Amino acid sequence: MSKVKKDKLKKEEDKKEKKLISKKKDKPVKKVTKQDKTKKEEKNKKKSSNIQTRRKRAIRKAGIKDRRFERKRERSKKKREYETRIVSIRRVAKVKAGGKRLRMSIMVVVGDKKGKVGIGLAKGKDVRDAQNKAISKAKKNMIEVPLKGRTIPHEITCKYKAAKIFLKPASPGTGVIAGDTIRAVVEIAGIKDILTKEIRTNNAISNVYATFKALKKLKSE
Repeated sequence: MSKVKKDKLKKEEDKKEKKLISKKKDKPVKKVTKQDKTKKEEKNKKKSSNIQTRRKRAIRKAGIKDRRFERKRERSKKKREYETRIVSIRRVAKVKAGGKRLRMSIMVVVGDKKGKVGIGLAKGKDVRDAQNKAISKAKKNMIEVPLKGRTIPHEITCKYKAAKIFLKPASPGTGVIAGDTIRAVVEIAGIKDILTKEIRTNNAISNVYATFKALKKLKSE
């Protein structure tokens, strides 16, 4: 190719580039505001919700069982079954090279008020974290308490470390005569008439462990 032809091609290319640049400059650039973003998000949410509702209707009409919705219902039922009660909340410190390490310790009683009880003690960074750990522990350590109507079948005394506890069956209409710690375990177990006594210590954790041990030792008549 001759030099003249090369120069012509270069000039043509330059003209094309200049035209493209001028077109881009002429076009007004739209600024995306927060309101536009929120509107788009709302539209997307509406679309997704409409799709889900249509799907549910189609499933109902066809009479098909959707496994995902069934699982969710089962999980919600299981969660509702058990009742939780916090017995003690403490702030615990552990001394390390950097200084004191503060954590939360929680004792929880879990039950269904139909004879099933479990207790759990756990630590965590926050109250919620510790509570979740304690609940999962309590569910693993569940026991079934033998009941005689609204009360326990027989008398029992039980020791756990410094704690000593006495449980006695009561006639219907007596109610739960107990301290806060024993009451938490007994009520969640489903016992409605009982006489109790904390003989030695007032420590909540050891008393809860003692009552749990006593309920474990009960024998059905």
